[in-house]
Amino acid sequence: MILKSLNLLNYKNFDAFTVEFDAKINCFVGANGVGKTNILDAIYHLSFGKSYFNPIASQNIRHEQDFFVVDGLYEKGDREEKVIVSLKRGQKKSIKRNGKAYERFSEHIGFLPLVIISPADRDLIIEGSDTRRKFMDGVISQSDKSYLEALLNYSKILAQRNALLKYFALNNNFNKDSLEVYNEQLSVYGSEIHDKRKLFLKSFIPILKNRYKAISNNNEEVDLLYNSQLNVSSLMELFSNAIAKDRMLQYTSVGTHKDDLEFLIKGYPIKKFGSQGQQKSFLIALKLAQFDFIKTQSGETPLLLLDDIFDKLDEQRVAQIIKLVNEEHFGQLFISDTHAERTEKAIKSVHQSYQIFQL
Repeated sequence: MILKSLNLLNYKNFDAFTVEFDAKINCFVGANGVGKTNILDAIYHLSFGKSYFNPIASQNIRHEQDFFVVDGLYEKGDREEKVIVSLKRGQKKSIKRNGKAYERFSEHIGFLPLVIISPADRDLIIEGSDTRRKFMDGVISQSDKSYLEALLNYSKILAQRNALLKYFALNNNFNKDSLEVYNEQLSVYGSEIHDKRKLFLKSFIPILKNRYKAISNNNEEVDLLYNSQLNVSSLMELFSNAIAKDRMLQYTSVGTHKDDLEFLIKGYPIKKFGSQGQQKSFLIALKLAQFDFIKTQSGETPLLLLDDIFDKLDEQRVAQIIKLVNEEHFGQLFISDTHAERTEKAIKSVHQSYQIFQL
């Protein structure tokens, strides 16, 4: 799969922008603030129907405009696929594939597999568990539709259970049977989610460890732990034990929506004990492992977006990453960087066709 061309209209800082891509490597270079990352985000938008960097959809519309359009033409298999994501202020977002709008955005997830590596990934280390869960869910969902469906159903029922707990508190009453209906439904979906997360990590962790060794070029041992309340109790038992707490808090305090991933280096949390270089290498390894996993599961080579990742990495680590991209079966690559010379020097060593776009 390759992205042949991209058209932007009123997207972020672009009023109108059109570009045709090389089938292998595409580099956007220029000073900070010219829109390099925005182009990569537009490509991300076409795969996921949303921005990687700004969750508020309307804020991706260019200032003083009423709408944006992101239009991509792909070559997938033996046919062309045209995907358009658009949003008009006050209306719902639209995703169209070959002129036909999706009824449910979830149907589009996984159709255009993509992995992005960005400085914003540091949130995976420094932010709360929600960020790490979203990463895990995003990786699994790109190749497992039933998992995505279970997640959506779980979230919907969880919101209903929380609303019922608030209703009980507001009206000073309680009906255990009503709550039990939601508990049983959450238990079904929660158990499926938990089982699939465990299965995913069993395959994913060895890939991550190998990727880190290749990037860091040393013997530092990294690991990833899955912390879940369901590792020790069933969801129905957890609900039963937490009922008093849930009534007091007026929301659901147990379940798979509380799961977390713990990143370790030499057996210690990388957040506290990893250097900046080690943390960055870990995150790149994490994302390249995501690439490997999705490629294996889907049989499709994802697009790979590298947003300003050469910053804060020494030349040896940059060389290791470029070497990996050259040696292995990566598909189409998109890179943003502030230093044109650094970028060109790195990609010339890869001996692949490339385009450099100066913004």
